[in-house]
Amino acid sequence: MTTPQFLIVAILVATMALFLWGRFRHDVVALTALMACVVAGLVPAADAFAGFGHPAVITVAGVLVLSQGLQNTGAVDWLARSVLPREAGRLTSMAALMGLGAVLSGFMNNVGAMALLMPVAMQISRRLDLTPGQVLMPLAFGTILGGMTTLIGTPPNLIVSGFRAQAGLGHFAMFDFAPVGLAVAIAGLAFVALVGWRLVPARKASADGAFDTGAYLTEVRVPEDSKAIGLSLRDFEREIEVSDAQIVGLVRNEVRMTAPHGGRRIRAGDILVLEADVETLAKALAVFGIKLEEQGPSLEKEEEEVKKPSKPVAAAQRTAKARQDGKKVGKKVAKKDDQKRDEDIVLRELAVLPGSTIVGRSATDLRLRTRYGLNLLAVSREGRPPRTRLRTLKLRSGDLLLMQGPVEVMADFINDAGCVPLGERELRIPDKWMAIIAGAIMLGAIGTVTLGLLPAAAAFALGVVVSMLLRTVPPRQVYTTIDWPVIVLLAALIPVAGAMQATGTADLMARFLVETVAQGNPVAALAVVLVTTMFLSDVMNNAATAAVLCPIVIGVAATLGVNPDSFLMAVAIGASCAFLTPIGHQNNTLILGPGGFGFGDYWRLGLPLEMLVVAVSIPLLLIVWPL
Repeated sequence: MTTPQFLIVAILVATMALFLWGRFRHDVVALTALMACVVAGLVPAADAFAGFGHPAVITVAGVLVLSQGLQNTGAVDWLARSVLPREAGRLTSMAALMGLGAVLSGFMNNVGAMALLMPVAMQISRRLDLTPGQVLMPLAFGTILGGMTTLIGTPPNLIVSGFRAQAGLGHFAMFDFAPVGLAVAIAGLAFVALVGWRLVPARKASADGAFDTGAYLTEVRVPEDSKAIGLSLRDFEREIEVSDAQIVGLVRNEVRMTAPHGGRRIRAGDILVLEADVETLAKALAVFGIKLEEQGPSLEKEEEEVKKPSKPVAAAQRTAKARQDGKKVGKKVAKKDDQKRDEDIVLRELAVLPGSTIVGRSATDLRLRTRYGLNLLAVSREGRPPRTRLRTLKLRSGDLLLMQGPVEVMADFINDAGCVPLGERELRIPDKWMAIIAGAIMLGAIGTVTLGLLPAAAAFALGVVVSMLLRTVPPRQVYTTIDWPVIVLLAALIPVAGAMQATGTADLMARFLVETVAQGNPVAALAVVLVTTMFLSDVMNNAATAAVLCPIVIGVAATLGVNPDSFLMAVAIGASCAFLTPIGHQNNTLILGPGGFGFGDYWRLGLPLEMLVVAVSIPLLLIVWPL
């Protein structure tokens, strides 16, 4: 072993040990490994950060952004309502939930798919009289399995494709992973739906650390084309039961009815007063295409209702004055400022503090909309329904307000009005047309790659640009959407993997696996690669596992004189099958608290599932990607 080989092996062993220890974040460990390689002279300093421009890294970032567009617009929520049965038994419900999760994970970030379907899984667990964990773990495993079916389904697939191209064999196509990945996913989903869910320990969910603001009381208007028209209030509540929302009032012809009879029919123009949690409010809005009343155009009466000007909020005055000054300077300047503010619209939860200047005053009194450009969307007050309209409700200290408006005005209003922002929480207000646009952008990017019109990195980068232009993902949200620790991890490990190849270390390890472990048998070597990848993915990041093993398995194939695609596909499958621990995949980590699981609860379902994956994938690899 040469000195460079010894150094790269030492760095690799230390890196894997740090990954297993878990004391430091994966991106920090990967960046440390890269810097160690630079200091040791194994990676030229000029090439140290070339990984940030690697196609796999760009594609991962692009997929994350386009996935966020599907979430923002409510496209996935609509799909879940359309596909998932509401009255089916355990087998049908579990199979439909996992199947939807797997399909979504094939075309969007699987962590995003898991996060979107978690509330649905919790609702299904209550309906089926199961513990949350008995539904959450099958869903998590289903989304992981779905990711192995396409090029963009999971980062390891993109990494494998990138290393294939570096070896001079070209990139894998969008659906090259499907013949084996789809069969493995179907077998895994069938096993979990029929038998596997029974192996999940029935744990009581642990309380999470999030604050509980209770239910919000808000008003929604029924538009002329809504499917809700003609339904009774009782039937309406039944349709939105997945959101745990209930009707506490009805406004018709400016007359408010508190606790209206369930048999009353809904008419166009009715305003329904709903009580719903902020995180499930969007689901209630999406079912019938109804909209928040206070999101509509500002009322002409509002200026007339308030004859005495309210006490101005300093920041809002400055904003209004700036706009007036802008009009004096020129209409173009004002128009540009309005466009900028339109791009920075945010939703915030605010708590009204004692002594606040807005205590005892309503949104109409404050002229929030016409003077300040802020919307009061909902109020949470000790769970009691207000007896007045939302815009005329007198605010009290301790009220929780859900407000919408330009980010700069919102920040100044918070400071000057005596309110405090709560932890940031997301409300995706559904928009049918924007959901169609977001879906079309994603399908367009996938189609572009499938037809070979553009490489994956360019196609998804183009999709990001279109998303920003069409506002399915606001420009300010693009950079917060990208999972930067994953990006840094990938970009840092790609040069390290290159150093393994350049120093001959990958070939050295490959010969050890072939000659000592597999005894020169190609099929045995393929099985060793698959099992090793699965084991490492269970204890360290799956993207890191793929980046480390790809150069080694290419060397294994060269040593044996066989097709490297078989071994690369084995790495892709193994890296997508982390079922034994909560740290092997982010989806496993997501369910740790809500499912009430411990570290040792995953292997009960995970171990037989991984054995099934090995039994199904090895024969298929030999058939589809023959040695």
